[in-house]
Amino acid sequence: MSNTAENIEAIAVHGAPRKKQNAAQPLRVVIVGHVDHGKSTLIGRLLYDTDSLPAGKYEELQAICKRRGTDALEWSFVLDAFQAERDQAVTIDSTQIWFSTEDRDYVIIDAPGHREFLKNMISGAAAADAAILVVDGTEGVQEQTRRHAYLLHLLGLKQVAVVINKMDMVGHAPEAYERVSREVKEYLGSIGLTPRFIVPISARHGDMIATRSEAMDWYTGKHLIDVLDSFEVAPQPIARPLRFPVQDVYRFGEKRVIVGRVETGILRKGDKVLFSPGNEEATVTSIEVWPENKDKVEARPGEAIGITLDQRLFVERGHIASHTENPPMLSNVFRASVFWLAHKPLKVGNSYKVRYGTHEAMVSVQSIDKVIDTQDLADTSAVGEVARNAVAEVTFRARDQLPIDPYTDNERLGRLVIYEGYDIVGGGALNMDGYADQRRDAPKAANIHQVDHIISHEERAKRNGHRGGIFWLTGLSGAGKTTLAMAAEKILFERGINVVVLDSGHVRSGINKDLSFSPKDRSENIRRVGHVAELMASAGQVVIAAFISPYRSDRQLIRERAGDLYNEVYIAADLVTCEDRDETGIYKKARAGEIKSLTGLDSDAPFDAPANPELIIDTQTNGIDFCVEQLVEYIEQQIALGDLSGESAEKEKILDYVV
Repeated sequence: MSNTAENIEAIAVHGAPRKKQNAAQPLRVVIVGHVDHGKSTLIGRLLYDTDSLPAGKYEELQAICKRRGTDALEWSFVLDAFQAERDQAVTIDSTQIWFSTEDRDYVIIDAPGHREFLKNMISGAAAADAAILVVDGTEGVQEQTRRHAYLLHLLGLKQVAVVINKMDMVGHAPEAYERVSREVKEYLGSIGLTPRFIVPISARHGDMIATRSEAMDWYTGKHLIDVLDSFEVAPQPIARPLRFPVQDVYRFGEKRVIVGRVETGILRKGDKVLFSPGNEEATVTSIEVWPENKDKVEARPGEAIGITLDQRLFVERGHIASHTENPPMLSNVFRASVFWLAHKPLKVGNSYKVRYGTHEAMVSVQSIDKVIDTQDLADTSAVGEVARNAVAEVTFRARDQLPIDPYTDNERLGRLVIYEGYDIVGGGALNMDGYADQRRDAPKAANIHQVDHIISHEERAKRNGHRGGIFWLTGLSGAGKTTLAMAAEKILFERGINVVVLDSGHVRSGINKDLSFSPKDRSENIRRVGHVAELMASAGQVVIAAFISPYRSDRQLIRERAGDLYNEVYIAADLVTCEDRDETGIYKKARAGEIKSLTGLDSDAPFDAPANPELIIDTQTNGIDFCVEQLVEYIEQQIALGDLSGESAEKEKILDYVV
């Protein structure tokens, strides 16, 4: 049997669920905690006290204990479905067990506490509606207690109860309960978790499991069964935006059926849907189910269905169908709160395969933004890597745009699994803090007909005595972009070049005065400036654009549109150098909290340094005169006329093709 995070084994010990009249779906509860704190004993006792043990299992348990020479019943043996586990005395795989109370059915997921099997713990917690954190009353909060609690926080579980076990070992003393309770509350509070209940129990003796305990009459709260019955099953996410991840595409003759499961929202026959990341639209002509039901006209969350469309589109596994008005974000860069499992540390530049829903993509690690020690919550990012069992905030970059729903918007598709080869090496939750939606969803102009200019680029170049071009200066605030741009403009103008500088101060006070500094508006700011620069360069102008332009994806869109006219110039200076200059006082204001999300300074406002710029100008180590000369020389090389004859141009095309 596989013990990967994808396989949660429903072992033979569980009994069939006793469905209640008018019962809703079962509540899924994950049991977590430090090794040997009593999780398996608790589950065995829960099954016994709710009369949920399969027929003959109690007698089998008695026989096992007799063979092992133990006087008392070992309830943990109920879960030891494999002899290897009994021999090792450690639970090695997640296990699903059905049990029932008078109110409803439950699926309990026993997640291993041993650190070697955290993959399965993550898988169990990811599938749960609620969690029980088991803490030994004699030991208190331990390493795995903290680690498992942090994972519950990472996975967004809100319904958490704590049981302080082995109260019989501390004489059922209320002082021991209070001491461990304070310790638990302190740590959980530090990571943003608030336990709904903290219950003192003795799993071995059944105290405070299904009935109250005379030995702990000082405790006036609910016993564990009452706690579980008070938890709520997560409602179906019908009101959420539609998400239909494509599992496969089946072909029956000429009929193409797109198969998947509705994760959120409602999908109806006749709906117009958008497939991401391809941005292709079509209308749903039928909803297919098995066995066939021609009257099926809608599907809700959890339903596995097929759909047919009114037109042929390129759709494949991993694409996500949505309604056109609420699609997922598109981006080639995203962040994730990651729990790292591999022996080999995660480092900047490493490549991995990620999967969420049915979507898979290769990504590289762009930056490690924060590393959390789950023991004391210290930031250890200065180490520059993420070690095994550490939690980190990591920025990933993909080659292509990916459809992304942050975990806070869609927990079903916002959970991430990371692979290296065929091994699971990590998991976590997606977020897009500091990154804009790269989907261009502004209203599109209609009835627009683009016409070609009668005057060619070559004619304009001959008239001007030079070619047009865009020289896009990008870098941190204070790197020297505007200083270099203005100095270069003056020199080029004096040499007869038709040149102009575009910078943020000019456009923000005019064409872009309606835009804020949010990630989305920053992207729109650069999109507009890029289009203006392209129009000017196409008319033969030399355009020097000086903008921080923090997102590599935004600059890439300008390159794709402007083609050979575009030249990216990285004005390189590190944050310390830029902050030391701080001629505008912007860093000082940011440090004082007067300015939020300053690029490069705040974690939610990252700067994507160019990967392959045409020119790098190092203003950190070189003087201003040298840097200006470097920029002017490069611009003059790129705009020089050369041979503009059609014959020579054709020869260049042929040569490029052959090379």
